[in-house]
Amino acid sequence: MRYAPAILVGRLTRFAARLRKPGGGSAVPGLVVNRIAPGYLKRTLSGFPQGLIVVSGSSGKSTTTKMLVAILRAHGVDVFTNPSTANISQGLTSALLEQADWRGRVPGQVAVLEMDEGHGALVMQGVDARIVTLMNVMVDQIDRFHDSDMVAGMLARIAARAHEAIVVNADDAYLQRLAAKAPAGVAVRRFGVSERVLAAAPRGLGYTETATRRLEQGDGVRVESVDGATAVLADGALSVDLRLPARGTHYAVDAAAAYATAKAALGEGFSPRTAADALSALPAVFGRGERVRVRGQEVEFVLVQNPASYQLNVDSIAPETEQILFAIGSDVRDPSYFWPTDASSLKRVSVVSGSKAAEAALMLAYDGVEIDRVETDLGRAIDDFLASPPPAHGVKTIIFSADAMRRTRAHLGLTGAE
Repeated sequence: MRYAPAILVGRLTRFAARLRKPGGGSAVPGLVVNRIAPGYLKRTLSGFPQGLIVVSGSSGKSTTTKMLVAILRAHGVDVFTNPSTANISQGLTSALLEQADWRGRVPGQVAVLEMDEGHGALVMQGVDARIVTLMNVMVDQIDRFHDSDMVAGMLARIAARAHEAIVVNADDAYLQRLAAKAPAGVAVRRFGVSERVLAAAPRGLGYTETATRRLEQGDGVRVESVDGATAVLADGALSVDLRLPARGTHYAVDAAAAYATAKAALGEGFSPRTAADALSALPAVFGRGERVRVRGQEVEFVLVQNPASYQLNVDSIAPETEQILFAIGSDVRDPSYFWPTDASSLKRVSVVSGSKAAEAALMLAYDGVEIDRVETDLGRAIDDFLASPPPAHGVKTIIFSADAMRRTRAHLGLTGAE
C-alpha cells in the first residue's frame, strides 16, 4: 500500500510517454517514481526470495545479463530482469514498474540486473546483492569516466554489497586486485581465456590492464577456443561447446561470465549441458551483433560505446562485408577519444552519418578507409543505404553509437526493447 500512489503515477506517466513517442520514454516513469518515492527502488531490489544478482563493468554487461537470465530460466528459475537494457536508476525503476502489481510487488524468485558502473555504485547503497559479476575495466566514455581507477573504485563499491560471491574476469588486473580484497565468507569465482585465445586477439581484449597470469586448468571457467560464432569453454575437466550470439572473442568472454555466474548461483542444481543449450539458442542482444530483416533486406547492427568496444567490434566484422553505414551520434560528445582505435580493417564505408558525421569521417579517413558519402541527415542516410542493391558478399552492416542506434531503430520502426 505504501507505494501504491507512486505506482499509479508512474503507470500514468508511462502511458502518456508512449502516446507521445511510441516505443520511447522508457526511463521517464522511473524518473518520476524515484522523485516521489525515493525508497521504492532499493526496497524492491531487496525483496526477491532468492536475492539479487548484479552484472556490471565497462563492457559486455547487456549480453552477459541476457545470457545469464537464459541459463537460469532454462534451469526452471523464475527470473526478473531489466530487458530493455536500462541500466541506470530510472531505467531500473521503469523496468520494475513494467511488472509490478498495484502495491509495487514484482514477481520472480531472483532478480538479475545489469547496472551501469557509475549509477550502480549509487543504487547499491543500502542494497545487498547475493552475487556480483564484474566484467572488465576499460578506457571508457571520457566525459563520464575520465580514469580507470575511478571505474575500478565504482565497481569495488558494487562488489562490496555481495554477501555470497563475486565473479570476476581473471584476465583483468584491476578486477584481480579487487577480488584479492574480498572479505571472509564471500567466495570468489573466476572466468577468463586461455593463452591461445589471448594470442589470437591481435590487439588484446581491450582491458586497461591485462593480468599477466592466465587461468589454470580447473580454476574457474576458461574460454579454450573461439572460431567465429562458436566457442569451447573449459569447466574443470569438462569441455563445453556452444554457439555465440555474434562473432568475436568478447562474446565468448561474456558467455564464460554468464556460465560461471549461473554455476555460482545454482550450486549442485547447475547443469553444464542445460547451460550450453541455453547459450547456443540465444539471439544477439539489442544492437550487439543483432541481425534484423528490414525493408526486405538482412541488416546487422553493431554497437560501439567506448574505444575498446569500438575496436573489438570493428575487428569482428566479417572481412567480406561490402556495405557499411557508420553513424556516430550526440552521445559521443568528444569523438577524439576514439582516435587511438584502428578501423582500417573496414577498408570502405558506404555512408558516414549522425550528428558527428564530419568528425567520424575524418577519423576513418586517417585510418585509410575509403568513404563513398557523408550524409549528416541520419534518416536520409538510412533510407538511401537500404535502397541500394544488396551486397554480393555478406550483409549490410550498420555501425553506430548508442544515440545513433536509438534513432536508427526508431526510424525503422523497430520499437521493441529486445
